[in-house]
Amino acid sequence: MENGLGIKTSLRNDCLEIEGDAENVKRAEGILSDYMQLVSEGAAPGAGDLNNCLRVLAGDRSITLRGLVQSGRQRSFGKKMLAPKTINQQRYVEAIERNDLVFGIGPAGTGKTYLAVAMAIGALLSKRVSRIILTRPAVEAGERLGFLPGTLQEKIDPYLRPLYDALHDMLDAEKIERLMERAVIEVAPIAFMRGRTLNDSFIIVDEAQNCTPEQMKMILTRQGFNSKSVVTGDLTQIDLPGGRRSGLLDAAEILRGVEGISFVYFEDKDVVRHSLVQRIVRAYEKHQETVNGRQLSLKLTEGHAAAPPPETPAPVSTLEQ
Repeated sequence: MENGLGIKTSLRNDCLEIEGDAENVKRAEGILSDYMQLVSEGAAPGAGDLNNCLRVLAGDRSITLRGLVQSGRQRSFGKKMLAPKTINQQRYVEAIERNDLVFGIGPAGTGKTYLAVAMAIGALLSKRVSRIILTRPAVEAGERLGFLPGTLQEKIDPYLRPLYDALHDMLDAEKIERLMERAVIEVAPIAFMRGRTLNDSFIIVDEAQNCTPEQMKMILTRQGFNSKSVVTGDLTQIDLPGGRRSGLLDAAEILRGVEGISFVYFEDKDVVRHSLVQRIVRAYEKHQETVNGRQLSLKLTEGHAAAPPPETPAPVSTLEQ
């Protein structure tokens, strides 16, 4: 709270004194009051979650700690009960509940994929959908994939491991295995989606920044009746070969304003991994801004140097005059 609100705190004889701007002191008092009530109810967030909550509360004065904690308590996902830890995560979850196609765009660690898988598990267990489709592009599939040992499934599994990790956090391993054997949960690369119509499904397209425009159009048009799609990606981590344009970037431009589609953008303040991850993301963004500034400056300098000097008239001799 001291860092986020610019206040100073000190403990004197069982009394916590708060010093600072009157508005910030009042804000801190409200947060502490909520926290004490949540402790008395046995519902206070743990240290890691509390730090994430405090970052949100410092950035958005319209939110209360109690409201932030309770917003997540209403949602149960498999063996977990999750609470959105930032305001953008809350918007993301609400957007998935309201819309049939949602794009979650932002840096690593903001919970884009994790929350999407949680929402998919919730929809499956409540019988709102009959299957879950998890897919992502295998960027290095091409020739390199053929040289990997094992069956086709064993070759593509490394690309899909993050999706398996999220699944195992929500459901028991035995249940996941049974659901996958019955094709209730399907994990496959995007290439396997061509020509299909996915009815009564919850579709998650992960790492979508590495989809080509053609792949993006193809996967978005697979959605059938009673289906939801969530597309996640980070536009700062495009790994497409040959500098090809990202299909996620195209979709963000083409589909903006289309009814039934929602875009939720995450920022570095939404990173909910170790606090160091947030600082790493911010440092890289700052570095990229510096590099872009230098490149622009260099282009302007080169353009100026390349401009031809103004022509000067040739000297005229007295005889020619």
